[in-house]
Amino acid sequence: MDMMALGFLAVTILLVVGGIVLGGAPGAFINIPSMLITVGGTLGAIGIATPKKDFFKIPQTVKEAFSKEEFMDLISLMDILVEMARKARAEGLLALEEEISKIDNDFIRKSAQLVIDGTPPETVKAIMDAEIDITERRYAVSKRAFDLMAELAPAFGMLGTLIGLIQMLRNLDTPEALGPGMAVALITTFYGSFIANVIAIPISKKISARASDAILSMEIIVEGILSIQSGENPRLVEEKLKIFLPREEREKLAARKASGRASREVAKEAEEPASA
Repeated sequence: MDMMALGFLAVTILLVVGGIVLGGAPGAFINIPSMLITVGGTLGAIGIATPKKDFFKIPQTVKEAFSKEEFMDLISLMDILVEMARKARAEGLLALEEEISKIDNDFIRKSAQLVIDGTPPETVKAIMDAEIDITERRYAVSKRAFDLMAELAPAFGMLGTLIGLIQMLRNLDTPEALGPGMAVALITTFYGSFIANVIAIPISKKISARASDAILSMEIIVEGILSIQSGENPRLVEEKLKIFLPREEREKLAARKASGRASREVAKEAEEPASA
């Protein structure tokens, strides 16, 4: 599980609850009818707007959103593809068959196997692009449910507030009931805002971030595999793949190369006196 994300979620909830408790009268924030209107209404509306198969995937989506990151580091991914390019250029594409069996990435293995089997480049690209499109759609379906929740929860909170105000106005002849009645009317707005800002929007954003990471990784693999198939120089393959790296990843790669060069120079200087 992604313990950092779970930890921040727990801290956020604790801070909100702590603010309520420190403000006094925490029991005033518990109102069953308001919960029924906000939570029940939101889930009901999502059920109407979402296909059955997607609605029942919401718990699985939550689990995936807080699961441990499974994407390979971009620099490591690039290193694998560059090494594959070197091996293919030196020994031929068939030499990659043994190499890909050691790689823990299904998309690389499937794509490389197409190349090894002699599939035309345009067909390889079409299959890989279709796989990316399917992945993108899967994340979009998961995200849509939480976008709906973020949109509908505050609306149902406002609906509950209107219901509470109508019920409160019916008791204008009893002024002492107006204050508690107004508090109850506003609780539904609080519930709606809490659901949207603490649960729905963060999970939706997290799914978006995961989708971006997955798609970027797959696009790097597409470019690398097609370059390998066309027999390009490994250095050119590396330069092409570096374009996809974010600035901080490029800086990390440059620092690693500089460190490697320095180590080689030190080793060379150490060898020179020995040979002399």
